Amino acid sequence: MNTDVAAPTSGSATHHEIRQQPGAWRDLVTLLAGHRDALDDFLAPVLAQDDLRIVLTGAGTSAFAGDIASASLRRHLGRRVDALATTDLVADPFGLLAEGGPVLLVSFARSGNSPESVAATRIVDDLAPRAHHLVITCDAEGALAREHRGAANSFVLVMPEQTNDTGFAMTSSFSTMLLAALLVFRPDQARHVEALSAAASSLIERSGQVEALLDADPERVVYLGSGPLQGLAQESALKLLELTAGGVAGFHDSPLGFRHGPKSVVDDRTLVVVYASADPYTAHYDADIVTELRRDRPAQVVHVGGPDGSALDLALPQLDGLDDGLRSVALVAFAQLLALGASVRRGCTPDNPFPGGTVNRVVQGVSIHDLPGRSEQP
Repeated sequence: MNTDVAAPTSGSATHHEIRQQPGAWRDLVTLLAGHRDALDDFLAPVLAQDDLRIVLTGAGTSAFAGDIASASLRRHLGRRVDALATTDLVADPFGLLAEGGPVLLVSFARSGNSPESVAATRIVDDLAPRAHHLVITCDAEGALAREHRGAANSFVLVMPEQTNDTGFAMTSSFSTMLLAALLVFRPDQARHVEALSAAASSLIERSGQVEALLDADPERVVYLGSGPLQGLAQESALKLLELTAGGVAGFHDSPLGFRHGPKSVVDDRTLVVVYASADPYTAHYDADIVTELRRDRPAQVVHVGGPDGSALDLALPQLDGLDDGLRSVALVAFAQLLALGASVRRGCTPDNPFPGGTVNRVVQGVSIHDLPGRSEQP
């Protein structure tokens, strides 16, 4: 991508929070080093259980951090790691926790004040024997942190202070919590944080080029990715919906799944973003859908993180050799920048796209109902 266009400068907190991410990740490495011994003491006996089920949970963007991290950690840890949204755990606890084995619940939460955050941890305590909790949060004084601070079966890991985003949409909070989860279980990967920071900084420096993709005034943007990148695609679509107050429709799928009906959404007002996998096998399917969509030519198609095959492609050589979980930490900056640009162009206020309060920074209106006994289940 060679177009040189000035970047949007909104002066918003969201604008700042996107750009602070490389520094926040470096701060995270220092923070984790200070907690490493205590973390290992907490995790070692829990992970020693062969029948342990690791469950990564959160709501909305925080849930997508779990989707990305679980897909990455399963491959590298060689053990069961599931992603279950708190919204699903609270609504269907008996279906999702039917096995009854020990659980390590890893909870992601920017503030920890969403009603489902604490409710999900209490439900797991009720239904799973020998439950343990790793809380990854950006707010040391949030309800979730207060609930678990000092508990014998819990460890609360608070992210660097600046990642407690004040904007409506989660940006630096998302990427930093995702990176924290990956490094908690794979501390050797901290050596790659400089590469992630360099890749994200490169995207930020080229934010005008990213925004130029909006010159065709797309009505919808489709994000495609496989494995951990499918969770990234979902987060990317949500970021666009949030920051444009639904003014630009966001869709997500895998490159293979997209052909099975969802491809119907593509027309000449559609931008398709394909996140390139680092896995050589998976990357074949990424390249295939890029070729197919460009041949059909009803839409702009951007290949992010792959080779420079066209003027629209955005290569990030800094990420070479990194797996898709780690790559997602940096790649999300593309989606954040695109969503911010779309928000500004549509006259939205990025820090508060819903001034009428119909959608809120911390979800409202959720009632948590008493958990019935198993004998009362149909």
